[in-house]
Amino acid sequence: MNSNNNETNHAVFPVRPMVMAVALAISSLAQAQEAVPAANAAVQVEQVVVTANKRAQNLQDVPMAITVLSDATIQRNNVRGLDDLPALSPALTLSYGTQPANFSINMRGIGTFSLGIGVEADVAVVVDDVPYAMQANAFKDLADVQRIEVLKGPQSTMLGKSSIAGAINIATKPIEAGWKSRASTYLSSDGEWRVRGALSGALSDTLRMRLAVSKSDFGGVVKNLADGGRLNGMRDNNLTGKLEWSPSDNLQVVVSPHAANFVNNCCVSPFSSMTPGGLYQNIAQLPASTLLKGISPGPGNVNVRNDYPAGGRAEDRGVGVKVVYNFDDNGPLAHHTFTSVSSWSHYKMSDFQDGDATDSDVLSAMLVNGKPSGFSGGLYQYGQFDARSKTQEFRLTSPEKGALRYVGGLFYAKNDLGRELTRAPITTYVTDWASTAYNTNTAIFGQANYDLTPQTGVLLGLRYNKEDIGYTFNRYTPPPATSRVLTEALRGDNSETKVTGKVGLEHHLDAATLAYLTYSTGHKGLAYDLTSSFTGAVAKSQPVPGENARNIEAGLKLSLLENRMALDLAAFRTNFTGFQQSAGFLDPDGTFRTTLHSIGALRTSGLEADLNWRVSRPLSVNAAFAYTRAEIADFENGPCYSVLNAAGNAAVPGGNCAPNPKYNNASVQNLAGATMPNAPKYKLNLGGQYDIGNVGSYDAFVTAAYRWQSAVQFSLNQDPMTILGSYGILNLGAGFKDKKDTFKLSFMVNNVFNKSYAVGLLNNWANGTWSSRAPNQLLAVNTTNWTPARDYQRYFAMRADMAF
Repeated sequence: MNSNNNETNHAVFPVRPMVMAVALAISSLAQAQEAVPAANAAVQVEQVVVTANKRAQNLQDVPMAITVLSDATIQRNNVRGLDDLPALSPALTLSYGTQPANFSINMRGIGTFSLGIGVEADVAVVVDDVPYAMQANAFKDLADVQRIEVLKGPQSTMLGKSSIAGAINIATKPIEAGWKSRASTYLSSDGEWRVRGALSGALSDTLRMRLAVSKSDFGGVVKNLADGGRLNGMRDNNLTGKLEWSPSDNLQVVVSPHAANFVNNCCVSPFSSMTPGGLYQNIAQLPASTLLKGISPGPGNVNVRNDYPAGGRAEDRGVGVKVVYNFDDNGPLAHHTFTSVSSWSHYKMSDFQDGDATDSDVLSAMLVNGKPSGFSGGLYQYGQFDARSKTQEFRLTSPEKGALRYVGGLFYAKNDLGRELTRAPITTYVTDWASTAYNTNTAIFGQANYDLTPQTGVLLGLRYNKEDIGYTFNRYTPPPATSRVLTEALRGDNSETKVTGKVGLEHHLDAATLAYLTYSTGHKGLAYDLTSSFTGAVAKSQPVPGENARNIEAGLKLSLLENRMALDLAAFRTNFTGFQQSAGFLDPDGTFRTTLHSIGALRTSGLEADLNWRVSRPLSVNAAFAYTRAEIADFENGPCYSVLNAAGNAAVPGGNCAPNPKYNNASVQNLAGATMPNAPKYKLNLGGQYDIGNVGSYDAFVTAAYRWQSAVQFSLNQDPMTILGSYGILNLGAGFKDKKDTFKLSFMVNNVFNKSYAVGLLNNWANGTWSSRAPNQLLAVNTTNWTPARDYQRYFAMRADMAF
């Protein structure tokens, strides 16, 4: 694991020289177009078609910052799930919580960090025009995927209010023209395996189908000494289908069912350090040397002792129905397209957590109110999420030819969410509650492009959204009560209307260069803080107001070297107000609670570049870069981190923390100017493939991928102990395939230089879990934890792809 002290400030990229270098490079490339070798004149980058604006468009004609991951890129990098995307799209990061429903997708440094069922995500995930009702459902295998579009910045106008920071737009594989069977297998040296298969073709002149299945298993990189198993891995079973009926040239109906079962035994953070002599809850009979037997807390430790499951066990069922009607060449709607997209889905997950992170009988030795607890065993937590969703969209799309091009439509969604949580069994730890939340959205939207001249055009988009929301919250007598008695029942309903929009100007400097400037707004809806801290007093301040965003973006899209290179550049600045974020405070009785706030303001700004370059017929290169400055503009009651006091026997607030009478004299700090968590300032990825050509009766190839990011702070409270230094990861590969492209065998080595790094860091000073008592003095015990990345150490893999 990287040290948080020795590399934090090494990543200093001078922005102005970088911009000058980019400008010089573009100038040089423009001159080089006149000297393209004849042998490469016919070699061009593949045209990329995207549906970010709900119509098929050439990527280079869309005035928006988009990173596109093609089928070839997905296969070459062995993308399994969302966890793999930040390595390919620098604008993306993922933040991990205690179970998948607490995960966060962050775009340009902005993402939701309070994922109760009453709070929406900031980044939407959309699959074949259907948005996920709950972001947790996206953390599974990306089965049968053809293309992934990372849409940066507010997308509320076209994709709705859960996309205030951006969206991930996923398109699954189409049905093939002729009967085709495909299969692939993957096996790694650290125990991961995957098997996938697909069958596609025509059943009749009007009926075609596709069926895809996949199964994967990875135990994880964390070793559980309690049972010899592995943690922080995933098991996944997936089935997707498509049935396409085309009774005429004008009409097409596609039915797309899907089903998945997946287990994510995640979110376990081994100790990376611990002050010697620690006692659990300061109990002499529970020393760390016994409870953590076999574990050596330190950098690189991946051992834990858990006797209760971790993560979540989920299933997802659903179906989508897409109807497309193309009007003929007569009448007022000549050459227009009418599309209807309907969906139904049901996602549910049971989640678990070991409350004491040991496999020992800690309860027998614990005292409650000065008396023996009366229990044996350990602490544990379990719960369940349930999300049911229905959506309906109608839209009308104009022809792509003509000065005026537009898409407009109606959207309806009904989401019913549920959450239950139980912690047991001692009174200082227990809770038992159940909540529900619903949201109903009705919207009318549209976006149009109009060419003022053959070179210059304008765009205008608007969305009117009406949302009705509500909740119930029931608290019960917690375990070990013999019967479950309702002790508190709360409910509420609210509604909100909002208009978001987008305006822009685009100009073709020449046939190969598009310049654009856009201004857009975004909105995320009202929220309820449906967590363990929810009470009648908290309910009086609900709902928390929605978030708003204002974004300005300027960009260039260039086709260079006779269309052998596509280079997209963007500069952006987005201001957020009312950002929904949890913050802690002390009640007058001294109880620490967290409450969801609509905090002041955030801003994110930066520069981005995406490059696809067909250097020569055998060599292809892709690259992406992001400079992102995501910081807090206004948050006066920010949470504090702790430091050790002078006596060394207690933790006290660190940094700029001080009691504030506005917040019950709780110690808070003003975080204005602080960086957002998990928002590295610089990220870079490079990749490519070189086709060697004939090797006997096969064609051989080699691949390479490198990614680098600067130091990152994982904690909102700006704890200096939760900074991860900069790091770079190199992956290499090689393989061969037959001339007919029916068989391909690939070999990979990931993390070639064995660079250890984390995807999460935690720091706890004397948090009440571990401490040690010396004669006449209580000594604070500090513990740090880390979440090792999937590729925190070198591993090898092989993959076979077959087509029949």
